[in-house]
Amino acid sequence: MPTAEELPALAEENADWEPGADPRLRLLRAYVARSLRPAAGAWERCAGSAEARQLLHAFLGRGASEGPRPLLVVRPGPGGLAVRAGLDAGPEAGAPRAKGLFCLRTRPEPPGPDSLRGAVLCGDLPATPLEHLAALFSEVVIPILANEKNHLDWPHVVCQDVQRHAHSLQCDLLVLLEQAKGKTLLPLPVGSEKMGFVDSESETALESMDKSVMYAIESAVIQWSHQVQVVLKRESSQPLLQGENPTPQVELEFWKSRSEDLEYIYNQLRTIKVRGMAGLLDKLQSSYFPAFQAVFRDVVAALMEARDIHTHLVPLHRHLETLESLEFPKVKPRLWPLLHVVCLIWATCELYRCPRRLMVLLQEICNLLVQQASKYLSPEDLLRSEVEESQRKLQVVVDTLSFFKRVFQDRRENLHSYFKENQEVREWDFQSSLVFVRLDGFLGRLGMVQDLLKTTLDFHKLGKLEFSGIRGSALSQQAQRMYSEFQEMYRVFSESSYDCLDPQSMVELGRANLQEFENDVSEFNQRVEDLDRRLGTVFVQAFDDAPGLEPAFKLLDIAGNLLERPLVARDTWDKYLVLIRMFSEDLDAVRMIYSQHVQEEVEYGFSSVHKNMPAVAGRLRWAQELRQRIQGPFDNFRRMTHPYETRLYEDWCQTVSEKSQYNLSRPLLKRDPETKQITVNFSPQGCLGSNEELAQSHWKESWEPSGLDMEVGGGSGGGGVRRTYGLLISVLKEVSYLQPQQMTHIPETAAAMFSSREFYRQLVAKLELMANWYNKVMKTLLEVEFPLVQEELQNIDLCLRAAEETLSWKTEGIWDYVIQITNSIHDLEQRVQKTKDNVEEIQNIMKTWVSPIFKRKDGKKECLLSMDDQHDRMEKYYSLIKESGLKIHALVQENLGLFSADPTSSIWKTYVNYVDDMLVDGFFLAIECSLKYLLENTGIYWLMDVVYYWEECKAGLTPIFEAQLSLAIPELIFCPSLEPGVKGGFYDIVEGLITSIFRISSLVPRLSPQNGSPHYQVDLEAMPDLAGMRGELMGRMRGMMTLCCGYRSTLSQYSYLYVEDRKEALGQFLLYGHMPTAEEMEAHAEDGIPENPPLLHQFKAQIDCYEKLHEDVCRLEPIQVFDSWMKIDARPFKTSLLNIIKKWSLMFKQHLVDYVTHSLADLETFIKNSESGLLKKVGKGDFQGLVEIMGHLMALKERQSSTDEMFEPLKQTIELLKTYGQELPEALFRQLEELPEKWNNIKKMAVTVRQQVAPLQANEVTLLRQRCAAFEAEQQRFWERFRREAPFRFDSTDPHQMLDARHVEIQQMESTMASISASASLFEVTIPDYKQLRQCRKEACQLKELWDTIGMVTSSIHAWETTTWMDINVEAMDLECKWFAGHIRNLDKEVRAWDAFAGLESTVLNTLTSLRAVAELQNPAMRERHWRQLMQATGVTFTMDEGTTLAHLLQLQLHHFEDEVRGIVDRAVKEMGMEKVLKELQTTWVRIEFQYEPHPQTYVPLLRSDEDLIEVLEDNQVQLQNLMMSRYIAFFLEEVSGWQKKLSTADAVISLWFDVQRTWSHLESIFIGSEDIRAQLPQDSKRFEGIDTDFKELAYDAQKTPNVVEATNKSGLYEKLEDIQSRLYLCEKALAEYLDTKRLAFPRFYFLSSSDLLDILSNSTAPQQVQRHLSKLFDNMAKMQFQLDASEKPTKISLGMYSKEEEYVAFSEPCDCSGQVEIWLNHVLAHMKATVRHEMTEGITAYEEKPREQWLFDYPAQVALTCTQIWWTTEVGMAFARLEEGYENAMKDYYKKQVAQLKTLITMLIGQLSSGDRQKVMTICTIDVHARDVVAKMIAQKVDNAQAFLWLSQLRHRWDDEAKHCFANICDAQFLYSYEYLGNTPRLVITPLTDRCYITLTQSLHLTMSGAPAGPAGTGKTETTKDLGRALGIMVYVFNCSEQMDYKSCGNIYKGLAQTGAWGCFDEFNRISMEVLSVVAVQVTQEALTKHLRHSQCCAQGQCEGSPAE
Repeated sequence: MPTAEELPALAEENADWEPGADPRLRLLRAYVARSLRPAAGAWERCAGSAEARQLLHAFLGRGASEGPRPLLVVRPGPGGLAVRAGLDAGPEAGAPRAKGLFCLRTRPEPPGPDSLRGAVLCGDLPATPLEHLAALFSEVVIPILANEKNHLDWPHVVCQDVQRHAHSLQCDLLVLLEQAKGKTLLPLPVGSEKMGFVDSESETALESMDKSVMYAIESAVIQWSHQVQVVLKRESSQPLLQGENPTPQVELEFWKSRSEDLEYIYNQLRTIKVRGMAGLLDKLQSSYFPAFQAVFRDVVAALMEARDIHTHLVPLHRHLETLESLEFPKVKPRLWPLLHVVCLIWATCELYRCPRRLMVLLQEICNLLVQQASKYLSPEDLLRSEVEESQRKLQVVVDTLSFFKRVFQDRRENLHSYFKENQEVREWDFQSSLVFVRLDGFLGRLGMVQDLLKTTLDFHKLGKLEFSGIRGSALSQQAQRMYSEFQEMYRVFSESSYDCLDPQSMVELGRANLQEFENDVSEFNQRVEDLDRRLGTVFVQAFDDAPGLEPAFKLLDIAGNLLERPLVARDTWDKYLVLIRMFSEDLDAVRMIYSQHVQEEVEYGFSSVHKNMPAVAGRLRWAQELRQRIQGPFDNFRRMTHPYETRLYEDWCQTVSEKSQYNLSRPLLKRDPETKQITVNFSPQGCLGSNEELAQSHWKESWEPSGLDMEVGGGSGGGGVRRTYGLLISVLKEVSYLQPQQMTHIPETAAAMFSSREFYRQLVAKLELMANWYNKVMKTLLEVEFPLVQEELQNIDLCLRAAEETLSWKTEGIWDYVIQITNSIHDLEQRVQKTKDNVEEIQNIMKTWVSPIFKRKDGKKECLLSMDDQHDRMEKYYSLIKESGLKIHALVQENLGLFSADPTSSIWKTYVNYVDDMLVDGFFLAIECSLKYLLENTGIYWLMDVVYYWEECKAGLTPIFEAQLSLAIPELIFCPSLEPGVKGGFYDIVEGLITSIFRISSLVPRLSPQNGSPHYQVDLEAMPDLAGMRGELMGRMRGMMTLCCGYRSTLSQYSYLYVEDRKEALGQFLLYGHMPTAEEMEAHAEDGIPENPPLLHQFKAQIDCYEKLHEDVCRLEPIQVFDSWMKIDARPFKTSLLNIIKKWSLMFKQHLVDYVTHSLADLETFIKNSESGLLKKVGKGDFQGLVEIMGHLMALKERQSSTDEMFEPLKQTIELLKTYGQELPEALFRQLEELPEKWNNIKKMAVTVRQQVAPLQANEVTLLRQRCAAFEAEQQRFWERFRREAPFRFDSTDPHQMLDARHVEIQQMESTMASISASASLFEVTIPDYKQLRQCRKEACQLKELWDTIGMVTSSIHAWETTTWMDINVEAMDLECKWFAGHIRNLDKEVRAWDAFAGLESTVLNTLTSLRAVAELQNPAMRERHWRQLMQATGVTFTMDEGTTLAHLLQLQLHHFEDEVRGIVDRAVKEMGMEKVLKELQTTWVRIEFQYEPHPQTYVPLLRSDEDLIEVLEDNQVQLQNLMMSRYIAFFLEEVSGWQKKLSTADAVISLWFDVQRTWSHLESIFIGSEDIRAQLPQDSKRFEGIDTDFKELAYDAQKTPNVVEATNKSGLYEKLEDIQSRLYLCEKALAEYLDTKRLAFPRFYFLSSSDLLDILSNSTAPQQVQRHLSKLFDNMAKMQFQLDASEKPTKISLGMYSKEEEYVAFSEPCDCSGQVEIWLNHVLAHMKATVRHEMTEGITAYEEKPREQWLFDYPAQVALTCTQIWWTTEVGMAFARLEEGYENAMKDYYKKQVAQLKTLITMLIGQLSSGDRQKVMTICTIDVHARDVVAKMIAQKVDNAQAFLWLSQLRHRWDDEAKHCFANICDAQFLYSYEYLGNTPRLVITPLTDRCYITLTQSLHLTMSGAPAGPAGTGKTETTKDLGRALGIMVYVFNCSEQMDYKSCGNIYKGLAQTGAWGCFDEFNRISMEVLSVVAVQVTQEALTKHLRHSQCCAQGQCEGSPAE
C-alpha cells in the first residue's frame, strides 16, 4: 500500500480521477452493501473524501508485483463508513465495535472493470480478529486435528508435525492476545497437561517419559527465556527515546503494568505443571534446568524491583492529578511538594536511585508542565486575542517554569537532608541540562512570542498617532501607512494554522512547524526593523518641525514607548540635546527681556505692564508670566524620565523588599562544608541592582555615604567580606544615595534597614573580627594541635551553631551573644598563636646548629682538616646543643600550659611526638651539614639523595687528609694505617669523626620518652639519608684506602730489595751466574740447575742495574695526592729504599774486592808451601818422603792451568772497581806485581824435582802392580764362599750371626782395597774395579734389610696371636700388615728371587686374608645361628668363649674359606639391617602424630600438610618394599608384611583425607557461606550440609587419636572418606554447571580458572575486589577509576580504566558496575569498546587541527597509533589520486613528509619524555618506519595505481565516516576493528616475513579458515599472531598446548572464542595427544561448516614437520 509520503503524490497524479467514473467502485459498493448494510449514501460520502479517493485509487489502479499484497478495510464508524489501508483502526479512539469488510488483492494485475473475481478477495472482518481466530482454533481446528479418526491414514510423523504446528500457532495466538492486554503468556509445550501428575522422584516414570516431551519442555524453556528477556529489557525511557513526550502518568503506568505483568509470569511459573516440568529437568540433569532457574530468579528479582518502585511511585499520583486538574496560574505552589516527593523517592527507594530512571521521571514532569502551559496559553488564540492578556499569561508561564527550575536546583543542593544519618548520600550527579532540554526549548519559544507581543503592543500606538506642524499631515499619513503595514505583517501570525508553542518542535528540529514559525518570526523582525528605521525618520522630522519647546515635549508624550525601541532611539537620541539647546535659547531670550525691562525701569523710571492692572500688580504679573515661561519647560524636563531610569528603579523596588527580608532572615554566619571556615552571612546572594564585581570592589564604600566607616580585619578573611556583603550593603548604599534624590517611594523594608545601619555596621565589624580569628585558628591549626583544643573548639562551635542556624540579623539580643563568643575565640587565637611562636623559636634555635663541626685548619682552603683543636671545637659545639636542648624543653612546657593539656594524655603525647619529630629534622639538618662538608671536600656533592659529580670544582679541591708511607721491613706501612681492620687507623679516625657528628643528637634528652630511647641518636643513625651519606663517606674512605694501598702495591716492585736475603742471593749468583727464577727452579727440580759461575761482565751488569735503580727511585715523587683530597707523604719510604739499594750495590763490589784479595793471598801461601816441600831431599827407600814430594808435584800440576789464567781477570776486576770509585789496599797492588814472577819460578822448580825422583817412582809402581794381582785372586775366593754360606733361605738359622761374620771379613778386604787405590792414584797406576767384593757388600746389606723385615713381621704376628677374641683390633693389625706388604714391595728387585723373600711375602698375605675373615666375623650382626653355619662350612667344631685367641682362629685356616665366611657375614649384616629398620619403624611411628590447624571460619581441626610426615611415610614404604624384595627376608617376613599393610593404609587414608579436606575447605565457603550459591543450588547445598556434618565428625574423632598409624587404621575410615569424596564430586559437578551458566552470560569467563571465577562471583557486588582479575579478562585493563562519594569512598560508578602501563583512559560515559558481575562486566566491555571508538572518532577529526607531535599526546597510545595508520592510508590514497591527476612527484613529496615526521619523533625521543609517552612515540616510530619503507618501495617500483599488489598487500586501516567505524583491509579481505583496549604496549618491527604472515593469516580468516604458522622455536610465530590481533584491535588468547589438554578443555576454549569473538592462538599444538586431536578436528570442522568462525578465529602453531597443526 502507498505510504503516507506517497499519498500526496498519488493525489496530484490522479486529481482528475472521479470515484463515479470507475465501474470497479460500484462492484466494491455492492460488496460493502451486502456485508455491512450501510445507510443510504454512506458509501458515496466515504468514497468521495480525498483520503478515501487516494486509498481506493492506490488499491485498484496500482500493480502489486512488488511488496506485500494491497489490503483495504472498510469499517462502520460514528460518522459513517471509514476506509483504511490495513488492519490498523486509525486515529479514532477505541477498538472497533462492529465487523468490517476486507478486500485483498490476489494477483499483481489490476482488477478489470467488469468483475473483481479472481483479482480481489473480499470477506467479513470481525471486530476483534485475533480473538475470533483464537476461538476458531481452540473450538474447531484443534479438536478436529486432535481427533484420531480424522487422520487414520496419515503417517505418524505427519500427524505429529501437524499437531505440533497447530499447537504452535494456537500458542502464538494466545500470546498475542495476552500481549494486547499488556500481559505475557508463557505457552506450555505439547503434553504439558500431564506434567503436574508425573512423579519426578519415580525412576519408572522418568524412564517411560518420551524424549519428544523432554524436547518440547526444553524448547519451551528457551522460548520462555526469550519472552522474559523481552519483558525485562523494556524500559520506561523507551517513549522518550522514540521521540514521544510522555507525562509522569506514563512512568507510573509503566511500573504498574510491569509489576502486574511480572506477577502474571511469576504465577505461571509457580503452577503445578511448570513445577513438574522443572522437576523433570532437574531429575534428568538437563542442561536447560539452570537456564530455567535463571529465568525464575530474574523474574523474582524484577518482580520485587517493580513492586518496590511502584509502591514508592504511588504517592506521586495524587500530586500529578492535582497538577493536571488545576489552572496553570495555581500550579506554582504545588511544584515544591511535587519535587519533595521525588526527593523522598530517591532517598527511600534504593532500586529507583538511578540517575537514568530519575531523569526519565523529571523529563516527564517537564513534559507535563509544558503540556499544561500550552493548554493554558491556548496557542491557537495566543496571537489572536488581546495582546495585554497574552502578555500576562506568558509572564505567568515563564515565572512558573523558572520557579520550577529554581526549586529543582534547591532540592538538588539540599538532597542530603532526605537521607538518614547513617545512610550514604547519593547526589544527583547528572547534568540538569539533560532534564530541561525540552523545557528550555519551550521557554526559548515563549521568549520569542513575548518579544513578538511587545512589538505588537508598541506599534498599536501608531493607529492613534497625529502630528502637528507644517508636515504634520504627511507624517501622520506615513504613520498610518506603517500601522497598516504592521497589521498586514502581524496577520501572518494571527491567521496562521501552526502551533507557535509546539513543544515537539523544540526537540525535532526538522519539523515544518518550527521552520515555518521561525522563518515567519525572522521575516517579521526584519520588516519591523525597517519600520523602526522609517519611524525614527518620522520622529526626527516631527522634532525638526516643532516650533518650540512645548510642541516638542508634546511630541515626546504622544510617542511614548515607541521612542524606546532601539533603532528609533538611536535616530532620536540627539534630539534630546536639541531640546536642551532650545531651552537654553529660551533662557537667553528671557534673560534679555528681563534685562531690557530692568534697563527701562532704570532709564525711564517705569516699565510696561499689563493693561488694566496697577503698577505693582502689573509688574508682579509680568514677572510671574516671565517665570512661567521658564518654569513650564523646566517642569517638563523634570517630569521627563528616561525609560532606562524608570525600568532600573522599578526593578529594584520590586525585588529589594523580598530579597532584603530573605537575607536578613538568614543566619549570621555561614560555614563552608569543605574548609569548615565561617564567613559573615550578610547576604551571600550578590548585589541587587548593580553589578556584582562593582559591589565587591566598593564593598567598603557602601557604608560611607551615611558615614558608616567600618574597619575590617585583614588577613585571609578580607576576601570573604568582599564576597559576602553584596546585597545588604548594596541596599544601604542605594538608600543612602536615593534619599537625597527625593525618590517618590522608597520601599519600607529598605528604609527600615537603613535606619539601623549603625547597628549593622558594628555587628558586622565584630562578627568579621571573630570570623577572622576563628578562620585563622582553623587554618593554622595543625593536625597534632587540633585535638589539644578540640574540646574548646567544640564548645565554640556549639555556640556558633546558633549563629549558623537560628540567629538571624533580625534576632533581638544578638549583640551580647556576639561579644561573648568573640572574646572566647580571641583568647583561643592568642594562645594558639603563642604556641606557634614557641614552635617557630624552636625551629630558629635548631637553625643555629646547622654548621660543620670539623673544618680545615684556620678555615683556609689549602689547609688540612684541623685535628689539633678537634676536642675544643667539639666541646664548644656540644655545649651549644645542650643549652639549646634546655631551652627547647622549657618552650614545650610553656606550650603545655597554653594548651591546658594533660601531660599524660595521648593527644599531648602526639603533640610532643610532633615537636620530637621536628627536633629529629633539626638534628638531621645539623648532621647532614657536617657530613655534606666532608663529602663536598672529598670531591662530590650530596643533595636530596642524588649524587652530582662536580668535575669543575673537583680540580680546585685541596687535600683534607694526610698519611705517611714508611718502610718497616718487610712491610710498607702508612701512618695512620690505611689497612682495613687496623685499630686506630685512618678508617677509625674518620669513623670517629662521624660518630662525634652523630653524637650531638644524644646531647638533648628526648621530648617523647615513649619512643623507647632517651635521646635521638638511634633514630638518626637509622635514617636512610644520613645512613646513606655516612655509608657514602665511609665507602669513599674505603675506596681511598684501596686506592692508596694500590699505590703502595705499585711500590712492591722494589720489595725484593728488602725482602730477599742478600747473602743468599749472592750465593746463588756466584753459583749460577744469575738470580734463578721460580719457574727455572721448578723446571730443574729433579736434575738441578746447571752451575755457571759468573764472569766479570755479569758482575758489572748487576752493579749497573742497582745503580740505575737508585737513580729511578731518586726520581719518585715524594708527595702523592689522590682524588684531590688525600695526601700521601712517601719521603720516609724513599729514604729507606735508597739506603737498601746502596747496600745491594756495595755487596757485589765488596765481593769482587774480597775475591781479588783472597785469590792473591791464597796463591802467595800456596807458592810458599810448595817451595818449602819441593826443597826437601828424598833418599832411596824413603817411601814417606817420596809420597810427600809426589803430593806437591800433583798439587802444582792440578793448579797450573787456573793460576796461569788468573792474573789478567784480576787486573780487569781491579779496573772495574776503580770505575765505581771503590778503594783498594796498596798491598793488593804489590801482590799483583810480585806473584806472577814467583809462580813462574815455582813451576821451574817442580820440573827439576820431578826429574830427580823419577827412578824411585818406577820401583814403587812395580811393587804396586804385584799387590793388585794378589788381591784380585783373594776377593774371587771370598765371593764364592759368601754365596754358599750366606742366609738366602727362609728357614735359615741364626741369620744375623752369619751376616755379622761376613761383614767383618768384607770390611778387612775393603781396607786393603782402599790402600791399593790410594797408592795407585799417587803414582798414576791403573788398577781393576774388584766387582765381586763390591757385589758381596751389596748383597750383605740387602740380606740384612730382608732379615730385619722378617724378624719384625714374625714378632708382630706372634704378639697378635696371644690376643683374645674380644680384644682383637683387626683394623690396626690390618693396617700394620698392609704396611709390611708395602715395605716388602719397596725392597730391591734382586731380593725377590730369594727363598727368604718368598716365605716372608706368603706369611704376610695369608695373615691379611685371615684378618679380613676375622674382621667379618667380628661383625655385631653375627648371631648364634650364624656361628653354626660357619662351623658347617669349615667342618671344624669349636666353642666361642672368652679364652679364644687369634691363634685359635688362624689355626682354622680361614684364608681357605674366605668366600664362605663372607657369605655368612653378609647374611648376618643384611638381617641386622632389617632388624634395625624394623626397630626404627617402630620408634618412628610411635612418636609421629598428626598436626592440626583450625579452619579460618568454622575452626574445625584440619590436618596440617606435613611434608616431613609424607616424606617419612614414602621413605618407609620404599624401605619396606625393598625389604620384601630381599632374599634375606625369610626371618622377618611376617613383621615386614604387617608394617607394609599399616603404612599402605595410612598412605591411602592420608591422601584421600587431604583430597576430601581440600575439596571441603574449597566448597565450604561457597555452599555454607554464600547465600547466592545456596539459593541457586538448593539440593547441592543440602547435600553439602550432610557432607559438612560427616566430615566434621571425622575431623573431631581423628583429633582424639593423634597417632598417625592408629588414626588411619581405624575400621571403615577409608570407606567413609570415599563416600564423602563421591558426594563432594556431585557438589563440584553442580557448581561447575552453575559456573557454566555464568560463563554463558559473560563468555570471557571461559578463560578463567574456576577458583578465579568463584572469587569474582563471591565479590560480585564489590567491583574494587574484582579489579585484580581484570587483566585476565581484558587484553590490557589492569584496574578502573571509580567515582567517589561525599565521604571520598569509591562508588560503583566507573569513570575510566588503567592499563598495565598505568595509562589512564576515561570512559566516554560513566559505567554502572552494580548488579550481577556478569552483567556489569558486559557493561565494562561495552564501555571499553565504545570509549576506544569514541576516542578514535575524535582523534581522526582532530588529526589535522594541530601538529602531529602535539596531537599524539592528546589521545591514548592505541588511538594515536591506529589514527596514525588510518591517516597513512588516507594520505597514500591522496598521493595516488594526485599521481592520477598528473602530479608525478606526489608520492615522493609524501615520502619526504614521512621522513620529516620520523625525524620529529626521533627528536622527541632524545628529549625529556615520561616513560608512557616514550613508549607511545617509540611504537609510532616502529610503525612509521614500516610505512616509510612501503612508500619507498612503491617509489622504487614506480607504483602509480592504488590497485597495485604491493599496496593492496599492506594492512591498511581506514575510517568509514558514515558507519563511524574503523576497518582494516589487506588484499581482498576486510575486517572490522574490534576496539579492544590494548594499552600502551609496544609493537613488533614489521619485516617482509611479517607481511607474508599477515597476508596468509588474513586470507585464511577471510575464507573462514584457520591459520597454522610453523617454524623453529623462538622465531616469533606467537608474537606475530598477537601483533596482528593488536593491529585489528582484537583480543588474542594464547594457549600453551600440552598432553594434559583433553577434548573438553578444548571444547570450552572454542565455546569462549565463539561467544567472545576473540582469537585463539594454540602454541605447540602438536603436543596434544592424537586421540584428542581427532576430536578437536571434528570440532573445528563443525565450526567451519556452521560459519562459527565468522565470530571466532583460531590460530594453531606447531613446530614438528607433519604435525596435525600443519
